[in-house]
Amino acid sequence: MRTRVTEMLGIEFPILAFSHCRDVVAAVSKAGGMGVLGAVAHTPDALEMDLDWIEAEIGDRPYGVDLIIPARYAGDDAGGYSLEEIRGLIPAAHAAFVEDILARYDVPPLPSGGGAGAGGTVPVGVGPTGGDAPFSANAAGPQLDIALAHRTAFVANALGPPPQSMIDAVKDSGRLVGALAGRAVHAERHAAAGVDVIIAQGYEAGGHTGEIGSMVLIPEIADAVDVPVLGAGGIGRGRQMAAALALGAEGVWCGSVWLTTAEAETHPVVKDKMLAASSADTVRSRSLTGKPARMLKSAWTEEWARADTPEPLAMPLQPILSEEAQRRIARAAHRAGSGAEKLVNYYVGQIVGAMDKPKTSRQVVYDLVEEFIDAVSGLARRLDD
Repeated sequence: MRTRVTEMLGIEFPILAFSHCRDVVAAVSKAGGMGVLGAVAHTPDALEMDLDWIEAEIGDRPYGVDLIIPARYAGDDAGGYSLEEIRGLIPAAHAAFVEDILARYDVPPLPSGGGAGAGGTVPVGVGPTGGDAPFSANAAGPQLDIALAHRTAFVANALGPPPQSMIDAVKDSGRLVGALAGRAVHAERHAAAGVDVIIAQGYEAGGHTGEIGSMVLIPEIADAVDVPVLGAGGIGRGRQMAAALALGAEGVWCGSVWLTTAEAETHPVVKDKMLAASSADTVRSRSLTGKPARMLKSAWTEEWARADTPEPLAMPLQPILSEEAQRRIARAAHRAGSGAEKLVNYYVGQIVGAMDKPKTSRQVVYDLVEEFIDAVSGLARRLDD
């Protein structure tokens, strides 16, 4: 396939796979797309280790790194609060509410030493990032330095406009910089700041997402800017990929579809929930990060949606409030019928309804391409000679 994105990145298929799992990133890059490692929950040491591993696996194939430096968050005048500063700002009522949830659902405490245990991945942004708060400039700065010290081809900012310092650092190093946009005006600002690729992320997407659906958003952004656009949100099949390109995109950015692959480190209970879920089984909730993020419906999201509950705190306070609770839930969710099993969830988009069987990441890439070809060929046959 040939688009501006494949030519810019030197890839066979215009499929960018966002994943927090290095195995998915490597598998997609080796299959002809490009994996993009979500680094927000990585400590600097962990990120360096994963990037070294990816480069050893994929040879000279390109890959990317995705960071989160939001435009506004509590404490951003100093680059973000430290973890200890945030813990001191959490209202007692919020802490008591979380403890009440855990008690009512009989979630056991962590053993001495903590940790989620084997297979116990927790929602991104809740995990440790060193002494700095998650989703902060202080946390992302070292991550960017490490990404640019490796041979990453592409660096994206997943929440809000990339700081000019980030854009300059990436472009000065000869790499491409991308940013997600949920409105055309956001895309225009990104393009004016020098962003090379814009990801038009529709309402259907997993994680932090806006309120405009992909069918409307992708052509709006494609018409508003001259830089290449990737369609995101509700894209997990070849027909949806064909639709995104027909709407003006130069490729697709997929995230949710990799969560049930063989390589994904998704919690086994969450993976089973996703495989059984319909497209109606997700909700946009502020309960994990403080900003609207689409995730699986669960007892956790239901508890925070009750009329008598406290409002979620601003980012990055809410992730710290939820951190230990999510680790406790992840560790205990393996027990069938337990309260933790009811509470456990993860970010995922509405495409989850089509994720009904486990596949390898390579097979997902090939299925996308094959169905894309069938869809485009089918449309061509509908035209009169």
